[in-house]
Amino acid sequence: MAEHLLEVREIETSYGLSKVLHGVSLAIAAGEMVTLMGRNGMGKTTTVRSIMGLTPAMAGSIRFDGQDIAALPSYRVAQLGIGLVPEGRQVFPNLSTRENLVATAANRCAAAEPWTLDKVCELFPRLAERFGSMGSQLSGGEQQMLAIARALMTNPRLLILDEATEGLAPLIRAEIWQCLTRLKDAGQSILVIDKNVEALTRIADRHYLIERGRVVWTGSSKELAATPEVQHRYLGI
Repeated sequence: MAEHLLEVREIETSYGLSKVLHGVSLAIAAGEMVTLMGRNGMGKTTTVRSIMGLTPAMAGSIRFDGQDIAALPSYRVAQLGIGLVPEGRQVFPNLSTRENLVATAANRCAAAEPWTLDKVCELFPRLAERFGSMGSQLSGGEQQMLAIARALMTNPRLLILDEATEGLAPLIRAEIWQCLTRLKDAGQSILVIDKNVEALTRIADRHYLIERGRVVWTGSSKELAATPEVQHRYLGI
C-alpha cells in the first residue's frame, strides 16, 4: 500500500500559453483532512483540475494509491475513487434531488458500508424533504448539500471539495463544517479548499498555502493558528 493515498509532485499546468502552476507538491494520507488555501487566482482550482484530469499537468507526477494518474481522463480518475464537489456545485438542474443522487451512484472501490440514499439523507435531512424538487429549485445551500451527497454516493476513497462553503449563509456553513467533521471522524480522506481559516484549523490536520502557483507554506493546524503573520501574508487575514 502506498505511503500516501494522494501524492502530487512538482506539477506544472498551463492554460494555453499562460502557466498557472509552477511545481506544486502536496500529499494526503488515508483518513487525513488536508486543506489548500490561498487568495483568489493563485492556482487552487487548477490544482484540483489537474488532479482530476480536467486540465492535465504538463510536468510532474500525480499518484493515487501508488498508481500514476496524471495521464488518465477525468472519468477514469473518478472511477479509481476520487469524488469531486466542484466550485459552483454543478448539480443537474433538470433532474430531481433523488435523480441527482442515483445518477452516478457506484461502489467501484467495494466499500464495506457503502453510501445509500438513507445514509446521505441522515447526513443531510433537508435533502429528504426535497427529494422531488428539481436541482434548479434548490437553494444554494441545498445545492451544496446535494453536491456533497452526490459525490459521497460514488463511495470515494478521497473526497475533494472546491470552495466548500463559498456564498452560503452562516447556518448552512456551520452545517457543512459539521458534516465534514463527521466524515473525517469516520475515516474519510478529504482535500478541501475554502477561505474560512478558523473552521479549517479547527477540523483539518494539515494545510498547504499556495501563492502564484507555488506552495509557499505547509504545516499543521496548530502551527497555522500560531502564525498570524503567515495568515496575513498569504491569505489576506
